[in-house]
Amino acid sequence: MSNAKRLYSLMLIAVAVFVAYALYKNFVHDPQAAEFLGHKSNLKRALNVSMWLNVMYVHVAFACVAMLSGAVNFPSSIRTKYSRFHRINGYVYAISVLIVVLTSGYMAPYATGGKAAGMAFNLLNLLWPAMTLAAIVQIRKKRIAKHRKWMIRSYAFCFTNLSIHLLTTLATAGFGLAYATGYTIGVYGSIVMLLAAAELVVRAGTRRPTPS
Repeated sequence: MSNAKRLYSLMLIAVAVFVAYALYKNFVHDPQAAEFLGHKSNLKRALNVSMWLNVMYVHVAFACVAMLSGAVNFPSSIRTKYSRFHRINGYVYAISVLIVVLTSGYMAPYATGGKAAGMAFNLLNLLWPAMTLAAIVQIRKKRIAKHRKWMIRSYAFCFTNLSIHLLTTLATAGFGLAYATGYTIGVYGSIVMLLAAAELVVRAGTRRPTPS
């Protein structure tokens, strides 16, 4: 097995584990998001908890769909042997991204960390669909290599929640910052980190064959 295939296999395992954890945590362990909502304070507008939870459920569900559908579509063998599935699954990914950013747009004004964190989410809500649209434009022009690069950049943002919580934990547990401050740093830090990680993968991909 090539290194590219090993890395892809590891990514699939990580994706499966994270999706299972996200679904369990948000729909079974803490469906009322009591722990997360407990960190919100000094909100500028009243929070309709019932509405927020319903939006959050949709947000989490489609984020998981995007993560899974995007991961499945990367091997070149899927594109060449199952082109129709690849195309339909690609649109499933794109629609899921759109739903995720729309629900994120609703939740951004209530973001933990206040306006600063909300602005970061709004930036993310512009970057992610823009990169996804760029990938769609490139494939419609039959530019497969460029399509793949933009899909890598887009797919990196499927790991936003994971990276935010990792950076927040580092900021709070490692440096003793208040949760709201650490969370805000985590949001901005994740955008930078995921953009950088995507570019590293894109550059590495130009030097080695893709998994098949």
